[in-house]
Amino acid sequence: MPDAIFAHPLLARVYDVFDGDRDDLVTYLAIADRLTASLVLDVGCGTGSLAVLFAGSGYHVVGVDPAEASLKIAKSKDPAGRIRWIHGDATALPALDADLATMTGNVAQVFLTDDDWAQTLRGIHAALRPNGHLVFETRRPEHRAWEKWTMDVDPVTLDVPGIGPVERRFEVTGVSLPFVSFRHAYRFLTGGMVVTSDSTLRFRSRDEVESSLAANGYRVLDVREAPDRPGREYVFICQAT
Repeated sequence: MPDAIFAHPLLARVYDVFDGDRDDLVTYLAIADRLTASLVLDVGCGTGSLAVLFAGSGYHVVGVDPAEASLKIAKSKDPAGRIRWIHGDATALPALDADLATMTGNVAQVFLTDDDWAQTLRGIHAALRPNGHLVFETRRPEHRAWEKWTMDVDPVTLDVPGIGPVERRFEVTGVSLPFVSFRHAYRFLTGGMVVTSDSTLRFRSRDEVESSLAANGYRVLDVREAPDRPGREYVFICQAT
């Protein structure tokens, strides 16, 4: 089941405001262009920021996500219906013959077991055309991002259109590597309602990721730094074999 931050109807409505500008996503447009992609599959598309960006740049796009509330927000950004939206996960995708599949943000790290991760990789593989590409990012465990997270404890209050002021608090609730757990708590100041969301990410090493890709039908073409987050994340560019 997706975390409440994506699945709760109220939290899905505030997600983009707190997520801020997604300047990191333009990197994926450049990669898609270099790979001469036409049909792009956005796995874990959430509220549709990347899918809409791809569609606006002329790509054919399919977005898939298990969180129905997030998909509702995504669809509202696509009034012309240019994007095919699928409610579900990568393990149940049809054979799309996609040129490129992407996973941005923390998507690649939400699969906590080796089996869930392998099933996801195989599901994406089946949705790609022969020799299609998979590009995704994942946080580098040696950067130990959670140590900075424990210092970012001050609440943030933002005004959300149609809702009003919302306060967000964040705390790391557990570190048992390779797993890191954390909680977001949102207080809707008009009315005082509080909604919380608990999440856990798995931090895989580069060797672990590369081994899992090879075992599930991919060849790693390149591993590069995220240009806006050097030293903090890997971007894997892979090809289905």
